[in-house]
Amino acid sequence: MQLNDAKMEFVQTWGSIGSAWGIPRSMAQIHALLLASNEALSTEDVMETIKLSRGNVNINMRELINWRLVSKQNKIGERKEFFTAQTDIMSMAQNIVEERKRRELQPVLSLLSKLKNEELEGNEEEVAHFKQLMQELDDFIKQLDQLSEIWLKLKDNFFFKKMIKTMS
Repeated sequence: MQLNDAKMEFVQTWGSIGSAWGIPRSMAQIHALLLASNEALSTEDVMETIKLSRGNVNINMRELINWRLVSKQNKIGERKEFFTAQTDIMSMAQNIVEERKRRELQPVLSLLSKLKNEELEGNEEEVAHFKQLMQELDDFIKQLDQLSEIWLKLKDNFFFKKMIKTMS
């Protein structure tokens, strides 16, 4: 298989995986292309390689920068901006976990905390059922939050890295 064919297969598969995880397919494809490239790419390079519009690339590139998965670079003598992906896989995973916590877990925890402490009016059995549900969801989401915190702290732990290697 030719290298370019392998890269494009990776880009397509990463796009499908990203889509399954709730990330726009084009965002995941751009990320994959930058990951697989050993040189910084311009917006035009990305547009040409994976056949996306300038607007789509620009929006998704900004979002990838916000997630700290991609960084912008300037080249001397070039007016274009160039982009590279974070290539340390553990750092990349840490950035994703931190961002998902901030965007997904924290808002849900705030909502559940508010709802479980709210004075609700209505049928007593339904109110009790709802309160119970809010408490159980709150407990579960807090456990997910704690697990993600533990994982983030273990990222640089020598023993954790050794354990992962022995498991694989």
